[in-house]
Amino acid sequence: MKAMILAAGRGERMRPLTDHTPKPLLKAAGKALIEYTLENLAAAGFTEIVINIAHLGGQIKDYCGDGKRWNVSIEYSDEVETALETAGGIAKALPLLGNKPFLVLNADIICDYPLANLRTRAIDLAHLVMINNPPHHPEGDFSLNADSVLSEQGVNKLTFSGIGVYHPKLFANIPIAPLKLRPVLNRAMQQQRISGEKFSGLWMDIGTPERLAELGKQHARDRSKHTEDAAN
Repeated sequence: MKAMILAAGRGERMRPLTDHTPKPLLKAAGKALIEYTLENLAAAGFTEIVINIAHLGGQIKDYCGDGKRWNVSIEYSDEVETALETAGGIAKALPLLGNKPFLVLNADIICDYPLANLRTRAIDLAHLVMINNPPHHPEGDFSLNADSVLSEQGVNKLTFSGIGVYHPKLFANIPIAPLKLRPVLNRAMQQQRISGEKFSGLWMDIGTPERLAELGKQHARDRSKHTEDAAN
């Protein structure tokens, strides 16, 4: 299964940090955000990766190169300066992704979800990983019923984690133009063709300077604890 990292966003909430550095290259604990994602994908057995780029995309290309550093192969879907949003970006990248289901995840997500589980996941049009609603998104996105089918309607909504497996058919008639993923998912949900699961482990959306700083602090705490444990 191929994987796609969404890295084309402008990162408005991260300004002024993203005025000269693309958000995926912002560092926490000395490591670029996209590097955490690449390491997770490589550890889970994903070897063919597509990265979409737009704003300051050349910097991402220069930093990640062909992927050999992580023992993976990287190709780029260049949206130039006008990011195509999630659905438009995936539609543009389809020639690189092939005709089988593929994994897509955001470049600014830090999590310990077992991505290897998704490589053999049977899907219809899509399968989304859902999480409890974080403080910055209390209303949630979709409801998950007992049969693991997602709906835009219903109570007890969960938040989409930014991790999903998609069949190319979901984007078959999507124009290569700016388009968000939500309306595409909503149409398929009305046909009950999208499944989901709830994940309760570590998940952080590094969407603001405050959350970037918190990630750095968390890694510092983890290193300190590891040092203490080793000393004992």
